[in-house]
Amino acid sequence: MLPETMTVIEVREPGGPEQLTPGTRPVPKPAADEVLIAVAAAGINRPDVLQRQGHYPPPKGASDLLGLEVSGPVVATGESVTRFKPGDFVCALVNGGGYAEYAVAPEATTLLAPHGLSPVETAALPETIFTVWHNVFERGCLKEGDWLLVHGGASGIGTTAIQLGTAFGAKVIVTVGDDAKAKACEELGAVKAINYREENFVDVVKEVTSKHGADVILDMVGGDYVQKNIYAAALEGHIVQIAFLKGSKVEVDLMRLMMRRLTLTGSTLRAQTDETKAKMATVIEEKIWPLVENGKYKPVIDSTFPLTEAAEAHKRIDDPSHVGKIVLTCT
Repeated sequence: MLPETMTVIEVREPGGPEQLTPGTRPVPKPAADEVLIAVAAAGINRPDVLQRQGHYPPPKGASDLLGLEVSGPVVATGESVTRFKPGDFVCALVNGGGYAEYAVAPEATTLLAPHGLSPVETAALPETIFTVWHNVFERGCLKEGDWLLVHGGASGIGTTAIQLGTAFGAKVIVTVGDDAKAKACEELGAVKAINYREENFVDVVKEVTSKHGADVILDMVGGDYVQKNIYAAALEGHIVQIAFLKGSKVEVDLMRLMMRRLTLTGSTLRAQTDETKAKMATVIEEKIWPLVENGKYKPVIDSTFPLTEAAEAHKRIDDPSHVGKIVLTCT
């Protein structure tokens, strides 16, 4: 018997981590094409921080609660759901609402949990894997033998991109902010970790690749990195923008982009349709889950916090020293 209410984390008003406070809401009911999950763990991601700050409002019809990925057992299903039944342990990409004891997820973006991971590790999969797969492999067209440059190499996205890029035969270079992060990234498989506080990443990329440049660049920094990426890219390379920590409005000389025949693209995940995400989910189950189950990819967990300590968890993600994912636990 499901309870009528549940504990959630609400944003009192846009601002810092202290704005996150526990609250009580009714347990949601799944729509016809949704499953209801008893949340065991919920991953924290950069879009959660932006939404907390008031910079990333949820799409129309989405939950106002933070949280884009969860793991846990299915406890109820909508009438048209066919792939899952109560008791199945799953992870899911959700349209908000993950910071709660129960969350609804579209059947299309729910996946059976791969074998061999804890609930915390499983919760750290969906947002980062969907993001990396779509942007690095689908938009960036990464292939075996390519050079992949990842900015923010020690982040959840970065540590995922290192492992998946390496698993598919690419050579990965990352930028990081200190030597401890550099060591962590190289232990995950990065060929070279560049401390951007001490070195010019364009020069190092050219040196490491013997002047070839990066075939694919995954950038969450923006700002002056946009122009630098154009100079770091290989001929006919792909630059994929997924965030703008240093700002999205920049002045760029596009002549080199034209002369080098570069592709500058980008995307956000949350605003894409469930149909688009469902196609990604099918490919991810086919191509990524085997890597998880044979140990070639494992999410890097920085720390965990109880759901009711979400404010402390957000202080941690705001701390640039963290490496990998921060996860909330409900059990």
